[in-house]
Amino acid sequence: MNNDKRERGIARYHEVYNNQLPDPPAEGEDRFFDYMLGSLFGDLWSNETLSIRDRRLLLLGAITAQGEEMTFAIQAESAYRRGEMSIAELEEAVLFLTQYVGYPRASKLRLTLLGMIGKWKKELSAE
Repeated sequence: MNNDKRERGIARYHEVYNNQLPDPPAEGEDRFFDYMLGSLFGDLWSNETLSIRDRRLLLLGAITAQGEEMTFAIQAESAYRRGEMSIAELEEAVLFLTQYVGYPRASKLRLTLLGMIGKWKKELSAE
């Protein structure tokens, strides 16, 4: 992978996750991560056909369908911290997706979201 593509991928990775995730490993240390930085973040997330918020909504739907609580939490946290989605919008997204992925799967993600909302509200009241 060329260095420009990797640098673009790293910049978009930090932007998408609002600098909340650890720095990626150095080039060549983790081939999986190198590929992800180049193709996923350097190409797909960097393409301006869809906004980051649009991509995030698609991703939240896919993650909800798979019942991926940890990945859902990372995406919801990033969407909230970046100002892409409000608490009400995240709650509405889970409610809407429940009708398509089923109550058992979405209920776990709703509980994850409620825990995050409690944390965010504490942060706001502490300010």
